Amino acid sequence: MATHKSAEKRNRASEAKRGRNRIRKNAVKAILKKIRTNKDKKTASEEYIKASSLLDKLAKSNLIHKNKAANLKSKLAKHVNALK
Repeated sequence: MATHKSAEKRNRASEAKRGRNRIRKNAVKAILKKIRTNKDKKTASEEYIKASSLLDKLAKSNLIHKNKAANLKSKLAKHVNALK
C-alpha cells in the first residue's frame, strides 16, 4: 500500500484513468464487431467513419499504437469495400 500522500493520489488518478481507458477500448471493440458482422454496405460505411475517428483519437492519446490504428482502419476499409 502507498504510504506517501503523493503515492495515494497517484493511485487514485491511475484508477480513474484506467476506468476511462477501459471504457474507450471497449467502445472500439464493440464498434469493430458491429462493422464486421454488418452485411449492409451503407450502414457499414457510416459505422466505419465513426470507427476510424475513434481509432485516431485512441492513437493520439497513446491508448493504442498509431500503426495498430492504421492497420485496423485498413482492414475495416477492405471489409467495407468488399460488401455488396
